[in-house]
Amino acid sequence: MQKKQQQELPDSQSIMATILASIPKEASVTKIDYEGPRIALYTKTPRFLMENNTIIANLVNKIKKRIVIRIVESIRKSEEETRKILNDKVPKEANLQGTFFDTTTGEVSIEVKRPWLCLRNPEFNHAEISEKTGWKLRVRKATTRPSSTIQAIKYQHRVSSSERVKHLKQVGEQIFRPRLAQKAEVSLLTLGGFGQVGRSCMLLTTPDSKVLVDCGINPGARSPREAFPRLDWANITLDELDAVVIGHAHLDHTGFLPVLLKYGYKGPIYCTEPTLPMMNLIQLDAIKVAVAQGRTPMYAERDVFQVMRQTITIPYGAVTDISPDIKLVLSNAGHILGSATCHFHIGNGEHNFVYTGDIKYGKSMLLESANTNYPRVETLLIESTYGAKEDIQPDRQEVESAFIASVNSVIKEGGKVLIPIPAVGRAQELMLVIDQYMKSGELVEAPVFMEGMIQEATAIHEAFPEYLVRDLKKKILETDDNPFDSEYFTNITHQDERDEPLRENSPCIIIATSGMLEGGPVLDYFRNIAPHTKNKILFVSYQVNGTLGRRVMDGARQVSILGKEGRIEVVSINCSTERLDGFSGHSDYNQLMSFVHRLRPKLRRVLVNHGERRKSENLSMSIRRMYRVSSHYPQIQEAIKLF
Repeated sequence: MQKKQQQELPDSQSIMATILASIPKEASVTKIDYEGPRIALYTKTPRFLMENNTIIANLVNKIKKRIVIRIVESIRKSEEETRKILNDKVPKEANLQGTFFDTTTGEVSIEVKRPWLCLRNPEFNHAEISEKTGWKLRVRKATTRPSSTIQAIKYQHRVSSSERVKHLKQVGEQIFRPRLAQKAEVSLLTLGGFGQVGRSCMLLTTPDSKVLVDCGINPGARSPREAFPRLDWANITLDELDAVVIGHAHLDHTGFLPVLLKYGYKGPIYCTEPTLPMMNLIQLDAIKVAVAQGRTPMYAERDVFQVMRQTITIPYGAVTDISPDIKLVLSNAGHILGSATCHFHIGNGEHNFVYTGDIKYGKSMLLESANTNYPRVETLLIESTYGAKEDIQPDRQEVESAFIASVNSVIKEGGKVLIPIPAVGRAQELMLVIDQYMKSGELVEAPVFMEGMIQEATAIHEAFPEYLVRDLKKKILETDDNPFDSEYFTNITHQDERDEPLRENSPCIIIATSGMLEGGPVLDYFRNIAPHTKNKILFVSYQVNGTLGRRVMDGARQVSILGKEGRIEVVSINCSTERLDGFSGHSDYNQLMSFVHRLRPKLRRVLVNHGERRKSENLSMSIRRMYRVSSHYPQIQEAIKLF
């Protein structure tokens, strides 16, 4: 951290004293230290605290801080010895696939094919194993195919262990430093994503804190001034930032984050656990796309690896201090895996600000509906991607029926259906739909080829089933029936395999990235499929203004793309095109209005962002008229006093 270190707050001393006075001697706590936003208790007898968990629960209620149990390093067994113990203790039927030792936290994660056999086995006792090995145990679901992104994160955590220990301690010292001002004042600076879709970014400020919320790019922009957040206007240096908070992984919310680290940001990044590999996957892919298009990438792989090292993941619902006067709670947003609404509790409860990010207020096959249960909300900032009154999506049954009819009509005539899709979220939703309807016989059986990052993104979904919709989570965690591993799907992993889906008179479905036809494998299929009348391009995700996908969807019959060896190539579009809105990960107009209506706390103000200006304006006016609450649709480079 680059901030000037300050003396420890007397309250912090009193917190430590309270902990020491509340912990019984049998707990054998030898050290109390900061671990980022948490307070870590190091013990020689982890079993005592794990089996008497009310001690920690009561302590958390008393000091209102997150506490984690850690095991003193001196009693940790070697990794080799621990593996032998785990091999002996893990039920053979559970099928142990691998172990990962995080020396920063003293945790060992085991990956098993059938985690339910560990969790239901009384002889597989977490506390006993932790006591015996000196490592705190985590049980994870092993994926069908290993995720290279998750492996990269593990590697970065391993090689930077000592650096991460120092980083977490410094983060804790910054969070629990003295407050300079006792009176809460809260302002919001709009740096991107207001009056537009893309480059979401804002700065939340108080007299004590500066927190950057999201840090995206605008993929459809044609100039740097329109493409990146207006951090220059915010007039801050990177070492003034207390934290960066990321709502979800898409590039329009995270694409500029590695640039911050490239230019010296040393502080913490907060997001949910699955958001970390998801955003790293997308950020690394953006480098490849830039190179393929003949552009110089904004950042290098090393900058993404540094994102891996500086990120602190937090689960849904955990109250987490991120600065002296701001607590953060992340809740399910229903948009993509790990997507979160961000609830900022400021000061001593003086103001509560909720940023929805991208939300889906409606259950899908993949995710639960966005959370509406907040203890207090004075200011709500809500997205408006589909904020116009006419933006009404069909119900799920209707859109699934339309999808079946659309695909069947092409497949029966021997054609190919190309579905450009974001690798994260929509692809996995569509996989579940295809698997279900092909099994039932309603969708004509045909090969389903998947390209780009979809396989990797799907592996990340499998690795975090606890973030999926209840039925799917139960299926993955408690049975051998994994719909992501369906026999209908064929992954294309090398360019020379692309000939198979493109064979003549071979009907098939091709699902490929990128979702807006802006680069990636989808363009290889596009140039082959678009000229033939019996084929179809089916859009199931939002197309940002200015992108190739938007032009094709709006009816362009001829477009130019960057061909092989950097040559401009003209593609005639003779195939049919169709747009299906109901698979979107965004809420439609009715769902957005319903979300505001369902919020139990009384709102003082609603702000609207992440939408074309007309849509943001319409949603803001509708909220003001229907719910009689102050509403505003800011533009970029506005400073708004919240409190």
